Amino acid sequence: MNEQMPENWKTYKLGEIATLRKQTVRPKDFNGEKYIGLEHIGQGDFLLNGIGISSDVTSNKFKFKSGDILYGKIRPYFKKVYKPTFSGICSTDILIIKSSSEDAVIQEYLYQLIKTQAFTDKAVETSSGTKMPRADWNSLEQAEFIFPPLSEQKSIASILSALDDKIELNLQMNKTLEEMAMALYKHWFVDFGPFQDGEFLDSELGKIPKGWEVKRLDEFALKKSESFNFKNKEDVVFVNTGDVQEGRFLHSNRLPKKGLPGQAKKAIEKGDILYSEIRPKNKRFAYVNFDSEDYVVSTKFMIINPKSNILSKLLYRILTMQSTVDNLNSIAEGRSGTFPQITFDAISDLKFILPPLDVQEQFQAIVGPMELKQDELYIENQTLTQLRDTLLPKLISGEVRVKDAKKTLSEVL
Repeated sequence: MNEQMPENWKTYKLGEIATLRKQTVRPKDFNGEKYIGLEHIGQGDFLLNGIGISSDVTSNKFKFKSGDILYGKIRPYFKKVYKPTFSGICSTDILIIKSSSEDAVIQEYLYQLIKTQAFTDKAVETSSGTKMPRADWNSLEQAEFIFPPLSEQKSIASILSALDDKIELNLQMNKTLEEMAMALYKHWFVDFGPFQDGEFLDSELGKIPKGWEVKRLDEFALKKSESFNFKNKEDVVFVNTGDVQEGRFLHSNRLPKKGLPGQAKKAIEKGDILYSEIRPKNKRFAYVNFDSEDYVVSTKFMIINPKSNILSKLLYRILTMQSTVDNLNSIAEGRSGTFPQITFDAISDLKFILPPLDVQEQFQAIVGPMELKQDELYIENQTLTQLRDTLLPKLISGEVRVKDAKKTLSEVL
């Protein structure tokens, strides 16, 4: 933050303007509420990756309300922050923060402050524990931050919220497009809708259209393993298995190559399919639809490519169908080890129905425009996220003023 405080701004200790909601709910009092655990909050993207329900959990939880700020206190450097638009219950490893004085600090501005690296640094500095450091609220309460007048808080919050909302809208549009594409996939390749008037033949997987085949996975897909070349790289984007979720890359943060974990070894390129070997049911997979020369990924990813008898996007859809995920998870659960895990060799003999290439191309001609729109929205979100993450600390510190930020915002929204 700036050493010189802007005019009319005030300094408050966090504890003077914020408090915790600590309403505990016992399992016997659960009533079908939505449940948010640490695993559901994205790392540094301020989004939900999923959601549970109260029947999934068996221990005491905290109750939160719409508009509360949920802050993951374990390993605060993960920046797990989210502001729900609904009420529910959450893990007791989440701090539920709210403004205690809306006359001094409005809730939406407090949320934007808590998203900053400056707040994260304070949380890390005051955390306790070594293997699993936890943010300590009693210490955080003493941390000092500067705040603009209420009118400027509202303007700053409005600017940053507009970016947040656009990012979430794009993600929702992408989700809808993906659901439409998967529905078409099921109609074509599971229910054989367009081919019902043609001839069907018996196969080991049931009746299939004439000209289609049953193939082992390793007959139309292959495992790729290429080491990342760190030469002439000062920093890279490291993607661990927890950094992708159902087709989404959850961050694009650059890290210095020194200090990267030992599993940061694999190179990827556009067109690759990433699929976590660990707990397939968690759906840690993604399709690389961008230039990724600065990306290095964990050795716990399978990197899968198509052979010449299948289009890459169709291979991705086969691997990410719920039935496939269930099969892979069953294999993982049946293997010995500290956690459920698969390898390409362990799943290579799974059998699937493979349509001829001309049918694949006809299908791709229909879903291709949807996928292009998804790619456009993905790229737009990268731009919006970068802008938000650039403006956030500068607006909160007073380095950039509202008038200039509004001009920048008008150029992208």
